[in-house]
Amino acid sequence: MSSRQRIRTHRQSVSLPPHLAQRVRTLAKTKRTSASKVILDLIERGVAAQEEEKDRFFALTERLVASKDAAEQRLLKAELAELVFGT
Repeated sequence: MSSRQRIRTHRQSVSLPPHLAQRVRTLAKTKRTSASKVILDLIERGVAAQEEEKDRFFALTERLVASKDAAEQRLLKAELAELVFGT
């Protein structure tokens, strides 16, 4: 990628509670990188995790709708409840 084809970025200011800011600085120091790069990595992982959770939810609902087996339906409902409510 040439310098003319750089990915455009958007500068965004984020306020962090002191305990999280310290953890970010510690991670950055451990990885020998900047706090900004650590924050970017954490955000990317969080967004990916949310997308995976959404995909899992829809896959479970599709399985539930397609299932004819009462025992499987109970298991799928329990999985969905855990995914949604964390119980």
